[in-house]
Amino acid sequence: MTAERTGGCLCGAVRFAARDVPGKCGVCHCEMCRRWTGSALIGVTVPTGSVTFSGDGLRVIQSSGWAERGFCGECGSGIYFRVTREGEWFGNTELPIGIFDDANGFEITNEIYIDHKPDSFSYEGMQGRRLLTRAECVEKFSALEGGGPED
Repeated sequence: MTAERTGGCLCGAVRFAARDVPGKCGVCHCEMCRRWTGSALIGVTVPTGSVTFSGDGLRVIQSSGWAERGFCGECGSGIYFRVTREGEWFGNTELPIGIFDDANGFEITNEIYIDHKPDSFSYEGMQGRRLLTRAECVEKFSALEGGGPED
């Protein structure tokens, strides 16, 4: 883990500082993340309480029955993904690594919705990585009130 990492949106209207940022990250290939990012979401999970946002551009949309996404209301950059329902992934915030001021030093350790990954997406070093299909992800999320992701 690093002491602190900073980042922000394309136009600078939203900035953040995150403490206790791990060196590992994950990839989500679900349709919602692909549409939100224009590709797969490559993100790092940090405790929600360790992230502070500044600036006046942050907007939030409830993107499903169990999660929200933060974005810049000025330039549209995706800022975070957060599960809003109690359960296994509640209490964390997923920050896209592309919005960090320094996006170096992250290792991809897992991919979810792997069965929805377009055949044009390929990452090196697949050995040892945790891969979950859509059905496996939905099963994990179905424990949350409101059911699984709507993609």
